[in-house]
Amino acid sequence: MALKRINKELQDIGRDPPANCSAGPTGDDMYHWQATIMGPKDSPYEGGVFFLNINFPSDYPFKPPKIHFVTKIYHCNVSANGSICLDILRDQWSPALTIGKVLLSISS
Repeated sequence: MALKRINKELQDIGRDPPANCSAGPTGDDMYHWQATIMGPKDSPYEGGVFFLNINFPSDYPFKPPKIHFVTKIYHCNVSANGSICLDILRDQWSPALTIGKVLLSISS
């Protein structure tokens, strides 16, 4: 089930990518993706390009993906090792959420 859902999300992102974001698998492993977020206009991050790693669990979408910044970023909700403190990646996760929606939440 996880692989089917991941493939669908990849198609959805290809058809209608979230603003200033892109994401896709690294190599042939559909459970490991790399995402790119462009710094939002009129923000301290404008002009920046930020890379993230996304790891999907085998029971996705019932468990949230693990996402962390590879690019160093200074933000109160991102730890020094790139871990993201965002409720929808923890206890507020819902199978109705998609990677596109999560990337938009991270970038806003």
